[in-house]
Amino acid sequence: MAHEITTDICIIGAGSGGLSLAAGAVQMGARVVLVEGHKMGGDCLNYGCVPSKALLAAGRMLPPLSHRDALDHVRETIATIEPHDSQERFEGLGVRVIRDWGRFTSRETLEAGGYVIRARRFVIATGSGPLVPPIDGLSDVPFLTNETIFDLTEQPEHLIIIGGGPIGLEMAQAHRQLGCKVTVIEGAKALGRDDPEMAAVVVQRLSAQGIDIRENTSAQKVTQGDDGRISVETSSGSVSGSHLLVAVGRQVNLDRLELDRAGVEHSAKGVTVRADLRSFSNRRVYAIGDAAGGLHFTHVAGYHAGVVIRSILFGLRAKARADHIPWVTYTEPELAHVGLSEAEARQRYGDAIEVIRQPYSGMDRAIATGMTEGLAKVIVYKGRPVGAAIAGAHAGDLIGVWALAIANGLKMSAVANTVLPYPSLGEINKRLAGSYFSPRLFESAMVKRVVRTVQRVLP
Repeated sequence: MAHEITTDICIIGAGSGGLSLAAGAVQMGARVVLVEGHKMGGDCLNYGCVPSKALLAAGRMLPPLSHRDALDHVRETIATIEPHDSQERFEGLGVRVIRDWGRFTSRETLEAGGYVIRARRFVIATGSGPLVPPIDGLSDVPFLTNETIFDLTEQPEHLIIIGGGPIGLEMAQAHRQLGCKVTVIEGAKALGRDDPEMAAVVVQRLSAQGIDIRENTSAQKVTQGDDGRISVETSSGSVSGSHLLVAVGRQVNLDRLELDRAGVEHSAKGVTVRADLRSFSNRRVYAIGDAAGGLHFTHVAGYHAGVVIRSILFGLRAKARADHIPWVTYTEPELAHVGLSEAEARQRYGDAIEVIRQPYSGMDRAIATGMTEGLAKVIVYKGRPVGAAIAGAHAGDLIGVWALAIANGLKMSAVANTVLPYPSLGEINKRLAGSYFSPRLFESAMVKRVVRTVQRVLP
């Protein structure tokens, strides 16, 4: 007979969001049970953000690393970070960790590891896994996903990638830098979620590095020959390679939970939640991160954890928003975005928006360091930034200024008034703000009349 555990919060999933919530809640006095059926740290630590960025870094090292050494660097990176996400650390904080898959048995109970867990609140933080598309023949050939590509023991001679989103292009560049031939097959536009003008900067750079990027090309059939090579038949011809990576998107991990037993409404996108991330159909249940059906980013899961902490622990009203969430593709050059794209802003505000651009080539630090390839853009409505995108060196760091401004409703003057060190790439954001005010100051007849008047009357 299963033993019963009664707790304040039961968190299902020890990825970024679940761990952030568990650490915060237990240190503020709540009783917390954390259920994880696979690896502590979730996708980000083991298969996503950490290993992919480590592999990209390995490909850029001088002297260049071999494929085997690059994967050793990936494993060492994971091992270094692992203790922070470990079961031992969280048990040390006071969290009860159960290493098993959980399933709901009623609206109030979850079963895992031989225990029946009765909680005041359940938080689903199960994340997502790679989506496997229904391509003819795919199930009959060996293929890689982000969960298996870091386990390769041999260097791919020719890596075919189905999917031209962030994962596909990051892995394309990483493997090209390690000496592999790479072909990317994308059914629409590569980096299609991002501003087309900015995405083009990245796509052109990757193409110049020798990556064959085939846009508006659908994968129709996959076969494997007697020699072991894999062929992908597409709408514009066939391509043959040694390895195949499928990177077409993500699917939420909900299938093991038996949510119907808990009366939790859900869809293929995730749990159906309100703005406060609480289930519409079972008030005991919340969902965060990918499981909440929104943007699939590690930092979103962490942000969601903070939202539900305010609600669950303090009974405060807290709603999640998405308009201030940035995201980055860590290719070289990087591509970062926050807020509305230019097209979205025009659809919402029409001709009332202003679009300001600043190329990297006009920045002294970029010239001095040879990083002149890139472009920054900000979209302004009534004096406030509503969206920004940067394609270039360190874009993921530079976008933080605009994320701060949009999150807090700051005006362009807040950026223009900021003094930044010279020479730094950060000046590109101040230059954008200055370009917004320049015509208002230097081309205004009224300003010139005021200045002339003041010059006549001042002693």
